[in-house]
Amino acid sequence: MTNYKELIILIAEDDDGHAELISEGLIDSGVKNKIIRFSNGEEAWHFLSGIGGKKMMDKSKNYLLLLDINMPVMGGIEVLRLMKADTKLKEIPVMMLTTTDDPREVEACYRIGCSVYITKPIEFLKFTETLKRLGLFIQVVKI
Repeated sequence: MTNYKELIILIAEDDDGHAELISEGLIDSGVKNKIIRFSNGEEAWHFLSGIGGKKMMDKSKNYLLLLDINMPVMGGIEVLRLMKADTKLKEIPVMMLTTTDDPREVEACYRIGCSVYITKPIEFLKFTETLKRLGLFIQVVKI
C-alpha cells in the first residue's frame, strides 16, 4: 500500500466545549488521526483554500472535515458551498455537525454535497463508526 495517504481530521466548531468533546470522543474511541481545529468557518476556509492563512492544506494528505453549521464570521453552509464549487476541494468529505435537525436544512446540505449530516448531541459510538467507515472508504477510493 505505497499509495496510502494520511487522513487528517479537520474540526470547524466555534464552541470550545463541543470541539473538546468531539476531539476527546474520537480519541477515546481509538481514532489516532491528526486533528486540526478551527474556531470558525473562515479559518477553515483559509486553511483549505490557502487564502491569507499561515496554516495551509498539504495536498499530499487526505482530509475529512467535521463542520458545524452555525458559526460566527462564516457559517458551515457557506464553507460547504465554497468547497463543493472548487474543483480541488470538492472531493473532500464533509460531515455536518449541528444541533439543527430541520429537514429543509438537512436536505440543503445533502444537495450542496455533504457526505453525512449528524445532529448533536452526538452518539459517539455511531459517530466514530461512521467516521471509520468513511475514512476506510476514502483510502480505498484514493488508492
